[in-house]
Amino acid sequence: MTIKTGLHPFKCIFFSLITIFSPITSADPSAAMGYSPKYPANFKHFDYIDPNAKKGGRLVLAGTGAFDSFNPFILKGVAAEGTGLLFDTLMVASKDEPFSKYPLIANDIQLAKDKLSVTFKIDKRARFNNGDKITAEDVKFSFDTVMSDKAHPQFKFMYGDVKDSVVVDKYTVRFNFKRLNSELHLILGDISIFSKKWIDGTSFDKLTEVKPVASGPYTIKEYDLGKRITYQRNKNYWANDLASRKGQYNFEEIQYKYYQDLVISLEAFKAGDFEFRHEYYSKLWAREHNGPNYDSGNILKENLSHSNNAGMQGFVFNTRKALFKDPAVRRAITLAFDFEWSNDHLFYNQYVVNDSYFSNSELQATGLPAGKELALLNQYRDQLPDVVFTQPWQAVSTESPNSLRQNLRKARDLLHKAGWRVKDNVLVNKKGQPLIFDVLLAQKGMDRILAPFARNLSKLGIKMNYRTVDRSLYIRRLRSFDYYMVVGSFPESMSPGNELRNMFHSIAVEKKGSRNFMGVNDPVVDALVEKIISSDNREDLVIACRALDRVLLNGNYLVPNWYIDSHRIAYWDKFNRPEKTPLYYNPEQWMISSWWLKD
Repeated sequence: MTIKTGLHPFKCIFFSLITIFSPITSADPSAAMGYSPKYPANFKHFDYIDPNAKKGGRLVLAGTGAFDSFNPFILKGVAAEGTGLLFDTLMVASKDEPFSKYPLIANDIQLAKDKLSVTFKIDKRARFNNGDKITAEDVKFSFDTVMSDKAHPQFKFMYGDVKDSVVVDKYTVRFNFKRLNSELHLILGDISIFSKKWIDGTSFDKLTEVKPVASGPYTIKEYDLGKRITYQRNKNYWANDLASRKGQYNFEEIQYKYYQDLVISLEAFKAGDFEFRHEYYSKLWAREHNGPNYDSGNILKENLSHSNNAGMQGFVFNTRKALFKDPAVRRAITLAFDFEWSNDHLFYNQYVVNDSYFSNSELQATGLPAGKELALLNQYRDQLPDVVFTQPWQAVSTESPNSLRQNLRKARDLLHKAGWRVKDNVLVNKKGQPLIFDVLLAQKGMDRILAPFARNLSKLGIKMNYRTVDRSLYIRRLRSFDYYMVVGSFPESMSPGNELRNMFHSIAVEKKGSRNFMGVNDPVVDALVEKIISSDNREDLVIACRALDRVLLNGNYLVPNWYIDSHRIAYWDKFNRPEKTPLYYNPEQWMISSWWLKD
């Protein structure tokens, strides 16, 4: 399933743009959040697509770690890369608009006048990969299944305001709402559709190694569990000539090969074992993407521009742990991280510090709260620290007139006020317990960043250890909140909404598998999240987002990391691509859907 434009559960690609909300009160083949959709009802293809793209050939990509499941909708196991290719959704997003939906399985959407239900009409041509027709019953079955206790809890956070799903007739399904929710009708278009025949009596939470009977453009051809998987184009895919699919999914086969880590996979890429790489590590990009195949032009490197919202990434404190209950302790630890030194010595000055949960967008809180934002925050003044109202939040910096020494002094003062003392070079609390914690990592490479951070903390008497574990174990521990600190990312869309419950709301704090990595359990945060979800105009949404941003930042739930305003990609020179690049996109997903092999 695709949650809003460009979002992906494990990759930090996030978006934001100005929009104004407006209801849909009549049947229409497309829908947008507060503006007329860019493409008319009779459009031929998206502008960032080449309708004449050649079909055929094999694309080889890389996965990391291993996989043991073909089911991306459950907590159990690790789903294979590319499983999204197996499932189509009711509607599809445009990558050059903030938040628009166009026909796919559903060719019509109607929001009721009271905004308390939405009705979808199913295209009578729609088929599963076994040739069966897709009906309203299948849509209801898919929705009810992912909303059950057998599925991943993220769906309940996203669609918790849906009262029920109702089959109106063979090709019409209606979703009734519990309350007003400004974006719910649009995100329901993101439901992935699969057949009852896939489940065939198996408990859904145990359905891992059965090939899906589903609706997408690809099927599973073959696999070696945990090592590689190959997808094959469905030759009878019904939507090949649909406007929202024209010129897309051009490779006859797409194969993922799995490697233990990103360093090993880079060497495999350079040797030609796979053909496209989105680079996440600044050091690898600066120092390792070179060699004979780069010099000869066989491998090409590019920095692709984008308009994505950067969201937030950071070293996340698990505030469920007693050690991190005190915001002063969390702030003190944050003061010991020197981003400027890391950017200069480790990142080759490729990054900008994350200074907001909505970084690089109009939703970001700046200065002091004023006007309507201040009025909103004043409703919770007795529940918030004074600093929210009296001091503009600023990311920790060591640029002049600041310095690491000054920051460590501030940290020492905070810890002293919180009852911590240094004894034999070890920081201990009143009970004599030391301030020691571990950072759980999933990839090699972060240790070089954490090592200087740990040295800085040691000057305060704090011991920070870090450990890299295999991806499967990492995911299990992440889902069960079995960690003190992790590197966490918080994706944001162009129009934040229901996904915020999964990341910051108290309903997610003890729900295994949620993205509330920080353990946020704050009634003010809850109220602001609900305010965002219920906002019926853009101004109110922006104000509520800025208020939420300010409260989260002053909660000191993480040590802010960094972001980059371009996509670093490398690929073998064997592909063509559309002339126009989308605005809001994940580069690998765009490559898979829109590129094709040269003659």
